[in-house]
Amino acid sequence: MDLLHTLLAIWIIASLVFQNSSNVEGRYHYHRKPKSSHRGSPGSKAPVSSPDPQNPSSPTSPPSVPADPYPNDPGNSSKNCVFDVRSYGAVGDGSNDDTEAFRQAWKEACAVESAVILAPEGYSFIITSTIFSGPCKPGLVFQVDGILMTPEGPDSWPKADSRKQWLVFYRLDQMTFTGKGTIEGNGQKWWELPCKPHRGPNGSTLSGPCDSPALIRFFMSTNLVVSGLRILNSPQFHMKFDGCEGVLIDKLSISSPKLSPNTDGIHIENTKAVGIYNSMISNGDDCISIGPGCSNVAIEGVTCGPSHGISIGSLGVHNSQACVSNITVRNAVIKESDNGLRIKTWQGGTGSVTGIAFDNIQMDNVMNCIIIDQYYCLSKACLNETSAVHVNDISYRNIKGTYDVRRTPIHFACSDTVACTNIKLSEVELFPEEGQLLEDPFCWNAYGNQETLTIPPIDCLRDGEPQNAFEPSTYECN
Repeated sequence: MDLLHTLLAIWIIASLVFQNSSNVEGRYHYHRKPKSSHRGSPGSKAPVSSPDPQNPSSPTSPPSVPADPYPNDPGNSSKNCVFDVRSYGAVGDGSNDDTEAFRQAWKEACAVESAVILAPEGYSFIITSTIFSGPCKPGLVFQVDGILMTPEGPDSWPKADSRKQWLVFYRLDQMTFTGKGTIEGNGQKWWELPCKPHRGPNGSTLSGPCDSPALIRFFMSTNLVVSGLRILNSPQFHMKFDGCEGVLIDKLSISSPKLSPNTDGIHIENTKAVGIYNSMISNGDDCISIGPGCSNVAIEGVTCGPSHGISIGSLGVHNSQACVSNITVRNAVIKESDNGLRIKTWQGGTGSVTGIAFDNIQMDNVMNCIIIDQYYCLSKACLNETSAVHVNDISYRNIKGTYDVRRTPIHFACSDTVACTNIKLSEVELFPEEGQLLEDPFCWNAYGNQETLTIPPIDCLRDGEPQNAFEPSTYECN
């Protein structure tokens, strides 16, 4: 594990160098995908063809990530000290509360370098809302080979526990969360709460929102590896990363029903140097959502759907500043989803979204395939405002597949006063899944160029720069 985290640290430093570089090519950095991972992890092949190695947008010396997160099974390494939760009183029968056993195992393992906390195969452990805090000795592994589950629904949730989160990993460095097991969120009774937003008739939304726990949260931590796990039926977000730096996510399977509310797959905010690879995500909200304060994020080999697609935002709520930069999404599939590649911001915000590259994406029956929405609002009470998050330097290359004709496949709705600038499209070919296109692509105050002809044709994108002289430096992020 020391070698792993040394390589991960090198990756972080390289990523930060690319973030600060003025070279335009840096936006299209290509992270090598990790090789085969921990035994028992669900495998995944790149869903669409790999980028052309001669493609000039790929730098010749890309930042590297660990080539093999788990060259050995951490639970069986003779160098590791294993803390089996059964040794601390865990029953694992799916009905007894095993929380205290996990807390005690964590406390002792935290003090030992390269320790392994093991939830073994063949057992189902129930634990209640818990914060696993550091700092701990480096190389700690939390290995779930069995089933780890929440109490079943709001009525079984201890009244003293937080209803906003279940497992929290706090102030950790060089930690791995892995295994061939399952994390079960038992979300059904949470989704049915009358205060939750539910799909209503004709696409309307009824009620919502209200508190329900995010399943797994990493907070203020560095040099993290998450791999191999099956994560199901979260009451709310499946996995969140807040205030983290240096995150490698590989070969996850995340699943909840299509209509489960607020069940984002992976959400990151105020988090830098992230790689998300070779994962399958189907859920009732964003497959991957990227919030404010994120930079140097590489997403590759991910299959989303059904879901709400891959989203940057929402950003700028309550007139806040939002800064997102250097995001790359490559070799991905988005299917049966309400959105494909989305950037969404509120009116009144400041800051910028810049250096975003979407490359080699397959769309299968997606409703808003490509969308920038700077009028995002959850009610009809939002007022028009002159300030906006500046959306700039967005590239769409080799985006192909089919769309649901209930929405136009390309929609650029930019601020009246702060135009979207330097949008580039190349080899974008989107065809109706059934029937014919009802509307042409839509653009409002969007500037950019087509490097190749687009299907359907997009004639509404403006050439050059905005005539109205908004000052881009006003929206720059430090």
